[in-house]
Amino acid sequence: MSPRQHQSSPLNASRYYLVVTGLFVMALVVSNIVAVKIVGVWDRVFDAGTLLFPLTYLIGDVLTEVYGYRRARTVIWIGFLANLVAVGSIQIAIHLPVADFWAENEAAYETVLGTTWRIFLGSLAAYLVGEFTNSFILAKLKIATRGRWLWTRTISSTIAGEGLDSVIFSSIAFAGSGIDLTNQIVTIWVIKVAWEVVATPLTYAVVNFLKREEGVDVYDFETDFSPLAVGRQPRRRRTGC
Repeated sequence: MSPRQHQSSPLNASRYYLVVTGLFVMALVVSNIVAVKIVGVWDRVFDAGTLLFPLTYLIGDVLTEVYGYRRARTVIWIGFLANLVAVGSIQIAIHLPVADFWAENEAAYETVLGTTWRIFLGSLAAYLVGEFTNSFILAKLKIATRGRWLWTRTISSTIAGEGLDSVIFSSIAFAGSGIDLTNQIVTIWVIKVAWEVVATPLTYAVVNFLKREEGVDVYDFETDFSPLAVGRQPRRRRTGC
């Protein structure tokens, strides 16, 4: 028997959705904090956040695949605001007066946690463009493939989203700094895509678990894909007969 079409309220957020949202925000904020360190392995250069940031794309894939673009869009904006709060709090802390006995640590604190306006703007711009591109492509490919071949959707969307993220961030943050941009862009892009490929079995397991437990599988037939849109809930396909 073909699955029934189902529509539910956008306010009906399950505990699983909240957990996935929390993991997404955690991965985003932590990866941006550790990204201040530039790593050199052999002749390849990348920021330390590259090792954790791809997790946001994996979680973004899960969100879009199970709950749809509309819910994923909400989480992307929540992550954006959380990152603003984190960066803003760090900058406020840097400018607070330092205690005399801790003054010798101030320079190290600023070096590790401080940021420049270029890195800050590059990070935010790359995040928004990359995440929305990833979610958009995955949602569209899900319709085109009729929900089959999940691996083609997750990997294709990551290639595009992470590619844009890598180019935008590196270009804004490090152009003219002496860093080999081509080296950095290609390195972080390859690492992020490799992350997606290696984690594909895990993505399948989580997606299948959530679809089974939630009893829902969103297809974005009627979704307004504008990042700023607040539209009606897309049609949903409830699993089972």
